[in-house]
Amino acid sequence: MYIPNHFDEPRLDVMQALMCDYPLATLVTFSAAGLNANHIPLHWVDDGSDYGCLRGHVARANPLWKDSGQNNEALAIFQAENAYISPSWYASKQQTGKVVPTWNYAAVHVYGSLRVIDDTAWIHDQLEAMTTRHEAAFPEPWAVSDAPHDFTDKLIEQIVGIEIGVTRMLGKWKVSQNQPAENQDSVIQGLNKSGKAEMAGLVTSKAKN
Repeated sequence: MYIPNHFDEPRLDVMQALMCDYPLATLVTFSAAGLNANHIPLHWVDDGSDYGCLRGHVARANPLWKDSGQNNEALAIFQAENAYISPSWYASKQQTGKVVPTWNYAAVHVYGSLRVIDDTAWIHDQLEAMTTRHEAAFPEPWAVSDAPHDFTDKLIEQIVGIEIGVTRMLGKWKVSQNQPAENQDSVIQGLNKSGKAEMAGLVTSKAKN
């Protein structure tokens, strides 16, 4: 991923927070037929290593777990909110007119070795951990144990676990850092008016750094 210095986000905690907030990853692997991409929710886990690991599962019918093999490098791409930035929002438009559109986004690229885990107990624990995390915000959280055991047991037989031991991470926050303060302020206003409050928050957070 091309990352100019002013868009680089090297802080692990910031990248990990994005991965937790936006867990639906594009998982890129290499198979005999070439590159393959699947969209899979991945659960970041602090396993005591430098970067942690990603855990998830795929349908047994999905060839990913057979084609990728064991311990082959995989790339998981996580992306937060993105937004078109209109040149009409820039305060400097009135001064020089030298403005053009761009696109703001934040993304994390995660590299590591993919391991296939065909173990029902591991898969059950992974499902419980992921469900607990995402149900926590609901007033009456659903749990895997709420469903009949014979029902969930049959479903677990139809999926295969995957784990990626993370070896490196790249973060890119392209959120108007290359603009002067007056343009950052006017972009924040434009984003808020257009219903892009989350991107406005990203621009604000970087403008303060």
